[in-house]
Amino acid sequence: MTETVVGADWQGWQDSWDRQQEWYMPDREERFRVMLDMVEALVGTEPRVLDLACGTGSISDRLLKRFPKAESVGVDLDPALLAIAEGYFEGDGRVTFVRADLKDPAWTDALPHGSYDAVLTATALHWIHTGPLRGLYGQLGSLVRDGGVFMNADHMPEGGTPRIDAAERALRHARQDAAKEAGALDWRTWWERAAADPLLAAPTAERFEIYGEHAEGDTPSVTWHCEVLRESGFAEARAVWRSPSDALVLGLK
Repeated sequence: MTETVVGADWQGWQDSWDRQQEWYMPDREERFRVMLDMVEALVGTEPRVLDLACGTGSISDRLLKRFPKAESVGVDLDPALLAIAEGYFEGDGRVTFVRADLKDPAWTDALPHGSYDAVLTATALHWIHTGPLRGLYGQLGSLVRDGGVFMNADHMPEGGTPRIDAAERALRHARQDAAKEAGALDWRTWWERAAADPLLAAPTAERFEIYGEHAEGDTPSVTWHCEVLRESGFAEARAVWRSPSDALVLGLK
């Protein structure tokens, strides 16, 4: 846990992060809606949830607004995003945050519970290469209770359709350029502003010492994710939402 600062504009930082992420993923809210629809359908409206690689707590925020009796445990390594999450949720006893490295095999030791109704993550695990990700999925097979769910919304290109991919990418980039001209912040600019904020400067500097400038992970296909989830103890696995470049994969124990 990091020390929160009373009076800081954590709501503003949370909103700013959402807008920056939406610049890359205009359908971001749609994938969250489908994710929570499937939570309700499969484990009900009072779930114990592990918000995996939680960042600022975007999933937890939507979870608790939709399901007021839910409980969320957010886990991440990023000190700056955790500072925003902890400040934003300060005083809310339904949510707990844990700092841990998902690449550390012992990361689950830091969790307050041994099992969860649902483990949810979005736009995060592409920072992990397929070898460690396979190991992480194996651990999740033990963390998710029987009848529980795991969902991962992330970049999952299928490949084999270069013209379709190029056309979609060109349109997406043109729309991003227009939005940026209208004042939208991209990832780099958002982090520059965080580094300039007295409250976030130190954790932001630490964050870049940990991660560097860019992700170094992989973006395997939906098929890969589903196969590895089944190998990890999930009885069923498939995509429950798709865009031209991303997907939401669900594994059911």
